Amino acid sequence: MRDNDKYFMNLALEEAKKSCEMGEIPIGAVIVSGDNIIARCHNLTEMLCDPTAHAEMQAITTATSFLGGKYLQSCTIYVTIEPCPMCASALYWAQIGKVVYGAKDEKRGYSVISDKLMHPKTEVVSGVLENECAEIMRKFFKKLR
Repeated sequence: MRDNDKYFMNLALEEAKKSCEMGEIPIGAVIVSGDNIIARCHNLTEMLCDPTAHAEMQAITTATSFLGGKYLQSCTIYVTIEPCPMCASALYWAQIGKVVYGAKDEKRGYSVISDKLMHPKTEVVSGVLENECAEIMRKFFKKLR
């Protein structure tokens, strides 16, 4: 695991904490081009009343707007939880260069459905700050119950 991966995943965790404070499921995402952050986002599904307002979807929109194009081949997304099939498909269409995620989503993660949801050229790295990413989710759902 590269130090950069830990650094950017910590920033994604900061975004997850923001969404938790808003009553949103605590998932954060950061998109990096080179070593430059071009998107920092978190879940907004409750606030926007939009089931598609996942952290990754927000980050894709922000990053493509910043770059002025729909492809993210030279970019890396850091996301605290494994992308769901909707987000994995959006990352496919954006042709993201690399996906780095923290904790697996055993119920709704893209690998549960099909590892073919990612673009064939996309590199996928899992388990970066896995315990920290899983813990924020555990605490959030424990509070709800």
